[in-house]
Amino acid sequence: MAQDATTIGHLALHYGAASDGPAAAKLLTLLGFTETQMLPLPGGNFYRFVVDDRHHAAGDGIIYLSVVPEPQQALVDAIRGALKVGEIDEHPSVAGMRGMLEADPEASFHLGFLVPSLDRLEQIVLGLKDAAANDPDLKGRVEFGFNRARAGDPEVDARLDASPVFGSVTRYAYGRNGVQVFVKTDLLKSGTLGENAVLELDYVFPGKTSHILSVVEL
Repeated sequence: MAQDATTIGHLALHYGAASDGPAAAKLLTLLGFTETQMLPLPGGNFYRFVVDDRHHAAGDGIIYLSVVPEPQQALVDAIRGALKVGEIDEHPSVAGMRGMLEADPEASFHLGFLVPSLDRLEQIVLGLKDAAANDPDLKGRVEFGFNRARAGDPEVDARLDASPVFGSVTRYAYGRNGVQVFVKTDLLKSGTLGENAVLELDYVFPGKTSHILSVVEL
């Protein structure tokens, strides 16, 4: 990349209760990010992560993680109260929003990260799935969704058929020559209802000019 190119500098993520801070940080580590700083603060720990070690001292590729600010949580609580979320007379728009996200996790706000190799992506997913099933900090708090590349390239199709992660996947991406993993967790808070966050991990097969992140196919 040219030295004068603009890059994405940082993202600010939030967890809910102060007690969820360490588990949220553990999740980011399992996703392959590197923790570079942790500041213990009265309201909840503040963390700095980078997407990989090359960004350790840089000004980009950074993820900040902290507790949801009180005014933001107060606003979310007011919205949820007005919509009667979880009550018998819950506003129908809540079910509609949840249904949309269940059908298509990338239909609303989410964060995407490009992983440099399919082997690495598979390693991350298998490790995270094991932790989500067995680690008390993560058990019951992480869900997964998968999209594989649209069929048509014999080499790509064969590699994905043999994949321990994508071999049994029947849902296809909006494009070719790449895969998507969606990680939904209530350890991180975002979106209109402030309930959870969706993080997307992508891989694009090399040497392909038309792929899931370059051309959208319906």
